[in-house]
Amino acid sequence: MIITLDGPAGAGKSTVSRQLARKLGYVYLDTGSLYRALAYKALKTVTPLDDEAAVALLCSRTEVALKNTEGALRVFLDNKDVTELIRTEEVSFAASKISAYGAVRKFLLDLQRQAGAGGGLVAEGRDMGSVVFPHADYKFYLDAAVEERTTRRYKELLAKGLDAEYQSLQDDMVARDRQDRQRRHSPLKVPDEAIIIDSTNMSVEQVTKKILNYLP
Repeated sequence: MIITLDGPAGAGKSTVSRQLARKLGYVYLDTGSLYRALAYKALKTVTPLDDEAAVALLCSRTEVALKNTEGALRVFLDNKDVTELIRTEEVSFAASKISAYGAVRKFLLDLQRQAGAGGGLVAEGRDMGSVVFPHADYKFYLDAAVEERTTRRYKELLAKGLDAEYQSLQDDMVARDRQDRQRRHSPLKVPDEAIIIDSTNMSVEQVTKKILNYLP
């Protein structure tokens, strides 16, 4: 099967998707990492994020690839593994910004669909069930209150030994939500026929179990 999980930042998509894929023996596709890889390169090359033409040109000069390693897809940017390097707030915010551009979404669409060509996939992102895999076998939309999503990100950064300021994180999250929902191309929305799960007061295990209960 192809199973999609969409939702805003901090709703628990990545953690739940990884656990779900592990339990099912499926491949986990973190589509947000593809956008982060391109955003990482844009930041490194000082490409203006508000210049769509410049970002489109960057796409034509960039190679992004996914490689399956022990059931997990690692991200390679121009033949360099950047899976860990792209996990910063700066890169995440930049990724949200450039993901609004049609050229960027077109550039990465085929790559995402190729990953799901053989099925056995859990794909998470912002438009998995609505655009990338509209005919997925099961679609889920994970949401949570912005306060809870901010708290999760705050604890995650502290656990990594990184500096974090709660109010700044919340402001960034609200801004990212606005960017994702208002973009012209493939905005964040609840996909048709998607099952909505509010994870605000649920653990990862509880959300995963709830999803598994819907599957055959």
